[in-house]
Amino acid sequence: MITITSLAPLLERFFTQRLMQQRQASPHTISSYRDTFRQFLRFAQQHLHQRPSQLNIEQIDAPLIAAFLDDLEATRGITIRSRNLRLTAIHSFFRYLAFELPEHSAQIQRVLAIPSKRFTRTLVSFLDRPEVEAMLAAPDRSTWSGQRDHAFIMTAVQTGLRLSEMTGLKQEDLILSAGAHVRVIGKGRKERCVPLAKSTRAVLKAWLREPQRSDDGVLFPSARGKRFSVHGVQYLLDKHRVAASQVCPSLKQTRVTVHRLRHTMAMDLLQAGVDRSVIALWLGHESVETTQIYLEATLAMKEQALAKTVPLQGKAGRYRPGDQLLGFLNSL
Repeated sequence: MITITSLAPLLERFFTQRLMQQRQASPHTISSYRDTFRQFLRFAQQHLHQRPSQLNIEQIDAPLIAAFLDDLEATRGITIRSRNLRLTAIHSFFRYLAFELPEHSAQIQRVLAIPSKRFTRTLVSFLDRPEVEAMLAAPDRSTWSGQRDHAFIMTAVQTGLRLSEMTGLKQEDLILSAGAHVRVIGKGRKERCVPLAKSTRAVLKAWLREPQRSDDGVLFPSARGKRFSVHGVQYLLDKHRVAASQVCPSLKQTRVTVHRLRHTMAMDLLQAGVDRSVIALWLGHESVETTQIYLEATLAMKEQALAKTVPLQGKAGRYRPGDQLLGFLNSL
């Protein structure tokens, strides 16, 4: 006989023991999972008419979760990608429950069987060289904040670091002597070192000569000396994009994010002939196949260039059908 099991202590242990202690998940992952369960618990409270702290595991079943995911798309207007991220967080919790509550295996498996939605993957967006130069020239480098913003943009576009990696950088993570590089702890708590170009190293050295306002050594602190928030970084980039668009009009219709600067670096490496495996290591990708999106973007650019060329006038030859068996094998 299955006993009633309270949700609250299991969810608390999932965050404190599983995510923080065992997996040592990044602050970005923890905050993403936290937001998912805050949204889900509010939804469950409305539909089950119980406070979240009074809910039981038996009530958190596949139909309720499916209804929550549908509601996210229907009423909140989130993208399929965001919907899938919410489902990933829920799946992670239920995989934890599979070890804690084996007697609930049937219910758990039904939740884990909820599939992610497929979506059309768009080509990656990135900045071209004039747009990058305009963004770098936008900050007023005669001010403290202008020096910081210039160094931030320069570092982001040259290293391709993720947003959480950029905001988490500390001065101690920089090596500016011979073999200059920046050390980061990326997704999955994996450490990697990214080399710094001479120009980036010079900009960072100049920035470190400025009065440092952070008590805990954050490399790019806010005006209050704290770590930048996601919204703070976006405000910074939006402000300089507007200024840069005065000299580079294409930026008026372009949303500049740290992720787009990351794509820009990846495209620069790919177009310079750098092997995909090296790009994957550079960006901290789990798999080399992840870099396929940049290859597809490059191919699309080449196809657009091809469309502008004058087609060759080849001679039409007599058609000869291919071998049927080879045709079958080629179609596999």
